Amino acid sequence: MELLILPLLIGFALDCLLGDPRWLPHPIRLFGWLISWFEKRLNRGSYRKLKGAMSTVLLVGGTWMLLFLLFGWLKSFPTAFIVVASVFVFFGLANRSLIYESWLVIRALEKDGLEAGRKQLSYIVGRDTTKLNEQQIRTAVLETMAENLSDGVIAPLFFYALGGVPGLFAFKMASTLDSMIAYKSERFKSYGWFAARLDDLLNLIPARLTALLMVLVSFSWSGLTHIFRYGHQHASPNAGYPEAALAGILKCRFGGPNVYHGKLVEKPYIGHNQKRIASRDFWFTSYVNTSATVVMMAGMVLVYIILN
Repeated sequence: MELLILPLLIGFALDCLLGDPRWLPHPIRLFGWLISWFEKRLNRGSYRKLKGAMSTVLLVGGTWMLLFLLFGWLKSFPTAFIVVASVFVFFGLANRSLIYESWLVIRALEKDGLEAGRKQLSYIVGRDTTKLNEQQIRTAVLETMAENLSDGVIAPLFFYALGGVPGLFAFKMASTLDSMIAYKSERFKSYGWFAARLDDLLNLIPARLTALLMVLVSFSWSGLTHIFRYGHQHASPNAGYPEAALAGILKCRFGGPNVYHGKLVEKPYIGHNQKRIASRDFWFTSYVNTSATVVMMAGMVLVYIILN
């Protein structure tokens, strides 16, 4: 039990203290290099769907197998196991960096104006930010915080609970594949199809769990009703649930049309109240994200104790 709980607590503490320092080598960069290496060699000619599926299975399965063997060997050295696992948990969580990068957008918008806010936002979202107004920028920040609470924090914790560090990083590889090759562009629509479907499947439970945790820590009945009313209306089968929860919690509206890679994408609205979003909404969302993470971890520790 200590080999599961201690790395979880230490890794989370390190994430709270350090976030994601740019100077620190990160395994996700290695994942990105591997994905690009495969894509450049396989995403051509015939059978692109098959080759994309095979590369996805190889990368996700290989990540799990390598770490399963590593930590199986490290079990003979408990102290080393805890140290190495703690570092991996630290690399696997992104709560502080999510809040920090979102805060940088709000700070740039308020301190340096609209153009600075648009530029800073472009670092964390896929949509075209060049014509967004102040409210659209603030809305995009909150949507990102809700969606990535699921992708970057709760889902990794969920898979850590199921499969330890190997489970966590197999999920991180699948998530990285989704972010790099799952676009519906001419280049990736065939090769990245399997990666997109796998990511949707893996996030099915975590996204809904995230939404419920957000409602729980905010004691929001409106958040709960929004989950059932709007969660399924997002283009993604998962992203709409945490976004709907946050829209209900803040009593605001997300979604609507946006430009992605030069194309206007019509998205349904999530929520119905066209409230003006203020800085206090960002700070309350930061509280919701952190509190949901702490409750998730507390639940994991409780389950570990009961099962043992």
